[in-house]
Amino acid sequence: MRQAVHRLIVPTAGKGLYEITDAAVAWVREQGVGQGLLTLYCRHTSASLLINESAAPEVRGDIAAYFERIAPEDGPYRHRNEGPDDMPAHLRAALTATSLGVPVLDGVPALGRWQGLFLFEHRRDPHRREVVLHLLGE
Repeated sequence: MRQAVHRLIVPTAGKGLYEITDAAVAWVREQGVGQGLLTLYCRHTSASLLINESAAPEVRGDIAAYFERIAPEDGPYRHRNEGPDDMPAHLRAALTATSLGVPVLDGVPALGRWQGLFLFEHRRDPHRREVVLHLLGE
């Protein structure tokens, strides 16, 4: 059994879904592991991770619009330390995931045909987000 760890830096330009599939798949291939488990972990409280549709860009817009409706910036929040988008960002992260597990089969993550890996940025301003990739396998 082998394991490898990598820090993937994802620059964002503000709210939205940023696909990280190609970077994750390329890194897994470089490791030479045939079968195993890839864990992705987002090291932030105002960004998260998703596995979702990667073929139709409208899906990303619809997801982002949905989260704007359920966690709006003008909500009745007490926590506003970093501005009006701070607490909604925490809520959106709480409703999604900060870690994902994806099986690795034949040297690549076993994503479905239309599935992609996304960092979901919940803040308005640009950030440099860190996603830790951990691969365990043989």
